Amino acid sequence: MGAPEPAQYDSFADAYREHAEVAPWNALYDRPATLALLGDVAGKRVLDAACGPGIYAEELLARGADVVGFDASAAMVELARARTGGRAELRVHSMEEPLPWLDDASVDVVLSALAHHYVTDRVGFLREAHRVLRPGGAAVISTHHPAADWVRLGGPYFEARPVTEVWSKGWEITAWQVPLSQLTEEFAAAGFVIERLVEPRPQPEMAASHPDAHERLSTGPGFILFRLRPS
Repeated sequence: MGAPEPAQYDSFADAYREHAEVAPWNALYDRPATLALLGDVAGKRVLDAACGPGIYAEELLARGADVVGFDASAAMVELARARTGGRAELRVHSMEEPLPWLDDASVDVVLSALAHHYVTDRVGFLREAHRVLRPGGAAVISTHHPAADWVRLGGPYFEARPVTEVWSKGWEITAWQVPLSQLTEEFAAAGFVIERLVEPRPQPEMAASHPDAHERLSTGPGFILFRLRPS
């Protein structure tokens, strides 16, 4: 099985935008927890890595951040540009590649929301994140919880491997299944230490709107979040 294709969302970008705006795992689980972990971004320059359709970029701008971002999917970047109305500096680029347009120590926060599990050269990306962060900066990553992936997908837990799934909407998605120990070793290899680790809980309103999802995410993990700082 091949590694994830960076631009694999291209063919259903607009449908994904509509989904992510309101889907419970996004709107009532990942986003509230990730935004809370980011903290106050007013006046800060934030790099939105794999910005998708611009949902986070829009929220960061509303909170007073200066946003620069990129995504491997040209269709996603087009959606993000439309959503942010030219207020963010966005470009087509893959997390697999260096970030030559960003100077050393030029951003305050690096955000990677639900994209880390698609990156093959994760250490390479993390080293670039480390390079562009200013002193006192932080990287915030939300990704698949390794235990949840293992329970759902099976297979050898301690082997990092790409897995292809077909989602309920018919979208074929390939992502990395990676053990927690390897994720943390990769953080260290790139020069980061974990400042906070969060296993989020669903927002209370999910109990009424999506009771099955609320029950699942209240009794077991779905995603895991890290706030990293340069060591």
